[in-house]
Amino acid sequence: MSTELGVRSAVVVAPPAVDRKVRQRRSWLPALLRTVVGRSAAIVVLLAVWEAAPRLGLVDRTFLPPLSEVLRAWWGLLDGGRLGENARASLVRSFSGFGLAVGIGVPLGLLIGWYRPLAELLSPLLELFRNTAALALLPVFVLVLGIGETSKIAIVLYACLWPILLNTISAVRTVDPTLLRLARSLDLSPLRLFQKVILPASVPVVFTGIRLAGAVSILVLVAAEMVGAKAGLGYLINASQYNFAIPQMYAGILTISVIGVAFNQLLLAIERRLTAWRPGPPTS
Repeated sequence: MSTELGVRSAVVVAPPAVDRKVRQRRSWLPALLRTVVGRSAAIVVLLAVWEAAPRLGLVDRTFLPPLSEVLRAWWGLLDGGRLGENARASLVRSFSGFGLAVGIGVPLGLLIGWYRPLAELLSPLLELFRNTAALALLPVFVLVLGIGETSKIAIVLYACLWPILLNTISAVRTVDPTLLRLARSLDLSPLRLFQKVILPASVPVVFTGIRLAGAVSILVLVAAEMVGAKAGLGYLINASQYNFAIPQMYAGILTISVIGVAFNQLLLAIERRLTAWRPGPPTS
């Protein structure tokens, strides 16, 4: 009898914690499903319209083939090795120029933003180059550096440098003055002030520039690869257009879009990791 009472008491005591976890799981899953459905609904509709419009004769399928034909062409390119080869060439160029831009733009932006005299000295030069489109200088890069890899990496570096540099300068200049006054009241040295206050507070705005540069690195490279390149996604798209292989052309465009989204998500994940110390939005 005592054993039976003990079991009953255990059954009565245990469920609250279990029920709480079950309730949390049940409240978490619908929210996740709503988020996934909400974010993917527009893309699903777009893909459905892409598939249906050519088949219903709403658009000429010669110039806009159905999505299923584009996916078959994409798989054919992947299976034949052409897609992987061209994507690899584009990624190496894009990431090389982007990495160099981050390595140059972030330290230089922190330096210019921190030292006002240097900012005043370089401001006219920065304004001149920030308003000069990278693609307008593409012939100059090709003439000076040739049509090889160096010119393509250089044009990506040039295009990515300005969003990173200017956002980094803005990040340093717009640090909360209250934080600066509080840090100075603690008699922090200029170096410690920079390390403990300026640099952490600048990370979100700096990453905004880095994410902008990530998108620019792919777009500018694709345009550069359409001029004098023998490999790359831009070359693949251009060659498919000239050969009137329209599904392959769209397959290349689709690949660029997927790479761009994946790269942006990677940068977002890195930003969240570096800004984990920041308080999140208040929950009700």
